[in-house]
Amino acid sequence: MSRLYDRSFACAFFSQIGFVLANTLMAHYARWIDFLGGDVEQVGFIMGAGSLVGLFLRPWIGQCIDRIGARNVWLLGYLIFGIGAAVNFGLSDLGIGIYVCRSLLVLGAAFVFSSSLAYITHHAPPERRTEAIGILGVGGFIGMILGPALGDMILGETREYSNFRTLFIVTEASLVIPALLLFFLEPPAAETRQSSARLTDFFHTIIRCWPGAIVLVVATFGLCMAIPFIFLAKYIDEVGISIPGISEMGLFFVCYAGWGLTVRISSRKIPDRLGRRKMLLVGCAVMGSGMFLFPWVDAAHPWRLAAPALLCGTGHALMFHTATSLFLHTFPSEVRGAGSALSLMVLDLGCIAGAPILGYVAFHFGYDWLFRCVGLACFFSGTVYAISSVPVWKSRLQPALEEASS
Repeated sequence: MSRLYDRSFACAFFSQIGFVLANTLMAHYARWIDFLGGDVEQVGFIMGAGSLVGLFLRPWIGQCIDRIGARNVWLLGYLIFGIGAAVNFGLSDLGIGIYVCRSLLVLGAAFVFSSSLAYITHHAPPERRTEAIGILGVGGFIGMILGPALGDMILGETREYSNFRTLFIVTEASLVIPALLLFFLEPPAAETRQSSARLTDFFHTIIRCWPGAIVLVVATFGLCMAIPFIFLAKYIDEVGISIPGISEMGLFFVCYAGWGLTVRISSRKIPDRLGRRKMLLVGCAVMGSGMFLFPWVDAAHPWRLAAPALLCGTGHALMFHTATSLFLHTFPSEVRGAGSALSLMVLDLGCIAGAPILGYVAFHFGYDWLFRCVGLACFFSGTVYAISSVPVWKSRLQPALEEASS
């Protein structure tokens, strides 16, 4: 079997751990908005609007990856994310500045995740691409375990400006080693460079390589990510979930990411052996079921938070790498950067469109309906994808798709 795990993969893996730690420290950003005077509806709008920049620039990011290489774009992402964390020091209210800060954080993450995904798919042998994406994601799970709990330790129970300043300083420091590790990456043999970075080429590429109904599943996964990374901290505070001596965010992410990491490692070879589609559909069902367990959690039963964390972590472990691999399957090596950018662009779109809507639902109808809406979206997208994957439907839909793209 072709070799996958080498020095470059190890550097990419540990760089991923460090960056996701920094990025999940920003899972507490809703508390920063709350400290500056915002409510849950404003959290949804600020987080969603901040993601618009990353969404609109994804096509350009993809073209840059295909032109100047994934490692260079990866380093640029670290720089932008670091600037986004630093400029929060100058904020004192919910003016335009917080939208700029959030946009820089999202844009930096967009650079990092697009380029890391493109790099690892170039680096991995074709027959082990799903495994490579999955194991790189294990680094993300490790970062998820560490980041939110560390953020809870920094912020404490009584949150002053100095606590948030420390949070942003630690976020900055967390980027140093991951950035240095990138200098040890070797250019992947499969990577090719395009001479053009025109956006028209990007749009021609996605029309030619359109991946189909998997787009809806990836968008729904983005909606799901709004729960732990946007609304969870605010939900814990407003519902009054408290466990003496325990970080509630830490508990959730240890269960979510720790169990997800175990599932991802133990099942790393299953998608390529038994089928990516089957594993993806199971992941959609499990993720949706996990969302319906959140209303079962209340201040009187704070430990119940572990139940949706375990199910949603399982769903994440089964969904992301299989959906991404299926999404990129139609994109040749020379346009893999565009495919990676489009994949994460769709994920962002799910979060952008979802965050303001979910914030509105939580503010006017309560958190229980927020979780139910996300759970129903998982079941719906999984059903649509399952139907579209049936051969008789594919034979009927494919000619229409080819006619639309020509």
